[in-house]
Amino acid sequence: MKEFFQRFDVKRSVFLPGMVLFMILLVLNMISTSRFFRIDLTDNNIFSLSTSSKAVVGEIDDLLTMKVYFSDDLPGEYANNRRYLQDILEEYAAISKGNIKFEFASQDKLEEEAQKSGIAPLQLQVIENDKVEVKRVLMGMVILFEDKKEVLPVIQTTTGLEYEITTKIKKLVETNKPTVGIAQLAGQSEQFQSIQNVLRQRYDVRVLNLSNPVPIEISAILLGGVSDSLSSSENLNLSEFMNRGGNLFVAQNRVKTNLQIQQAVPVQSDIFSFLGKYGFSIEENLVLDKICGRVNVQQQMGPLRMNVPMEYPLLPIVRTFNKEEPIVSGLEQMQLIFPSEIKQDSSSLGKVEFTPLFFTSEQSGELRGTFNLSPDPQQNPFMRIFNKSNLVVGARSEFVNQEGMLNQVILVSDAEFIADNGGGRSPENHIFVLNSLDYLVGDQDLIALRSREITSRPLEEISDVSKRTWKWINIAAPSLLIVGFGLVRLRTQRTRSNVLEELYG
Repeated sequence: MKEFFQRFDVKRSVFLPGMVLFMILLVLNMISTSRFFRIDLTDNNIFSLSTSSKAVVGEIDDLLTMKVYFSDDLPGEYANNRRYLQDILEEYAAISKGNIKFEFASQDKLEEEAQKSGIAPLQLQVIENDKVEVKRVLMGMVILFEDKKEVLPVIQTTTGLEYEITTKIKKLVETNKPTVGIAQLAGQSEQFQSIQNVLRQRYDVRVLNLSNPVPIEISAILLGGVSDSLSSSENLNLSEFMNRGGNLFVAQNRVKTNLQIQQAVPVQSDIFSFLGKYGFSIEENLVLDKICGRVNVQQQMGPLRMNVPMEYPLLPIVRTFNKEEPIVSGLEQMQLIFPSEIKQDSSSLGKVEFTPLFFTSEQSGELRGTFNLSPDPQQNPFMRIFNKSNLVVGARSEFVNQEGMLNQVILVSDAEFIADNGGGRSPENHIFVLNSLDYLVGDQDLIALRSREITSRPLEEISDVSKRTWKWINIAAPSLLIVGFGLVRLRTQRTRSNVLEELYG
């Protein structure tokens, strides 16, 4: 009997901890199906859903299904995309409280089902078994909600994938899609097709003729590149839109430039007095910045004239943002073309809430009076004068009008910021415009998400003294480390020799 209990105790000591561990794992697994938790140590937490995505998922009140069409035999780099997609979809499903389901389509009739859903196969060139082959693969997804669907036909990269998925979900579950207008003025030559295509992913977009009254459903208007005074009807209709609580995004310069003939003249327009009512004053100058874009300049290279890229301070690259403003808090860089400085209009002090959004760098300057646009610093010494810092080139204002309605206006002092032949082609500028319109229409769900994966990591500018210091450190440090290591080894061997001599000498 004693031996029996001894054997029983031994068994109990083995199986009881195992059973307890099994029960703990079972409970944790059950909890994890409804409460998702992840430790993400990456910059910007790109492997975890943002608060924006969680807010959008919280709006789902019915079953939303995601069906993924991915081939099994994908090349290595695309196989990683599949794993990333599965991880992020699991997180969507976990936080949706059962409203989101996803599945990977069966490989048996994969291509047939995918084509019915609007996803076409891709042809990829891959290297396998030391041979270059062309493969037909599928990498897409369809999202279904009620009787609507959205398609991601190609998922070739994980960059921006969360934004794409969340935007599609929001489009499906949103009942009242905001409507925005792009103003087209009489005699205006700029085209805004690029920005229209971007905005249509999020809004109903209409091209407005301001000679006619603005439709009541328009929430915000984009206005860019006014080069002459507004007509009486355009001014009246724009003012009536603002009086009823309208909001405005304006891309407007103060000086009109022509780089081909290297001349510039101030713009004469009543748009500046109109903006003055909302707190903005655009200085009659052109802003310079040492951190800037480049232009090609023809220079004599021996017997030939060649195009040489040259830094052009009149094309500032903006990297200084007001981090307290949600519109720009996640942005890292934007490109401007011939901007002017923005200040608060003195007559609006105490009446308008004026907030700078972004600035030039600490090495900035300005051109006033005679505008010499030559990019060659030898011919144009003004291009090397950077005696100013942090000039405001983008700002927003809030103003309660006489009707008691709140007006919000966002101003960028660059007439080509949303034009096809200027900043309208820049992805970073697109992000800012989308964020601005979301802010103006009062829907900020996607603002924090858009710029999370847009990263620019330029090397910081350092002084010539610092460059020389680091140069000599790089030259001397390896030699000093080797000599130091040799001295340590020599000292160690001598110590060991002395010990051996004392023991055996």
